[in-house]
Amino acid sequence: MNAPGASLSDAKAAELEKMAKKLRRDIILMVGANKPGHIGGSCSLAEIVATLYFHAMRHNPRRPGWPGRDRFILSKGHAAPIQYAALAECGYFPRQRLDTLKELGTTLQGHPDMTRTRGVEANTGSLGQGLSIACGMALAGKLDGKDYRVYCILGDGEIAEGQVWEASMAAAFYRLDNLTAILDKNRIQATGPVADRYDTNPHAEKWRAFGWNVVETDGHDVRQVAGALEAAAAVKGKPTMIIARTVKGKGIPFAEDTALFHHGIMTKEQYEAALKAVSD
Repeated sequence: MNAPGASLSDAKAAELEKMAKKLRRDIILMVGANKPGHIGGSCSLAEIVATLYFHAMRHNPRRPGWPGRDRFILSKGHAAPIQYAALAECGYFPRQRLDTLKELGTTLQGHPDMTRTRGVEANTGSLGQGLSIACGMALAGKLDGKDYRVYCILGDGEIAEGQVWEASMAAAFYRLDNLTAILDKNRIQATGPVADRYDTNPHAEKWRAFGWNVVETDGHDVRQVAGALEAAAAVKGKPTMIIARTVKGKGIPFAEDTALFHHGIMTKEQYEAALKAVSD
């Protein structure tokens, strides 16, 4: 089914849209000019991550280990800049730390590291493993009688990994209705179009066949994203996969819909153009 619109006020929707733009700006600032960085797959997630951290998820930056918190797993861990931007904007650590991305000794590694970064729930980046981790967390919540939810973002290139489908079967078998996965369907992986490299389509049909509730949405429409998350929370007896149609490099004109900036290097001129594109 397509995502219903959420009951967001105009003010809240505008706030989330503004935050998504701010997260994109943070990504550009932390990657910088003349250095490689995962711009494309981070920017495609801005509205989704903004809606999760600033609307849907229950969490407390002052108590990152709070037992009642919702859990977020970024399975496509190379997109760490978008999570770091959200964590900084929430107050898990000072925003100035974003300037240290991937520097020697930084707490902001190239991929999420739960032992170094406040607010990160799991080490990810070896693609295909995040959904298994999320299943374990969701099952633990069920066994412990907790009401927290678990969210896991995967990439459409990533789901060529077989472990993803083992996890999807386990989630359906254990009726993990406290688990919501989100597929960042930007259609482009590191080396080119997903359909040309290793076609993982059709997505909705596969996840339904594995026993999941499926919601399809525009991943850049905060109302639709919020509506999809609300719909997932209302489902009983099965996990939900939200298939979010997105644009690789969204918001950065020269990086949109291309694999060049999956892990690309911006020139000084491109860096300045990108900042201008995401500025108010």
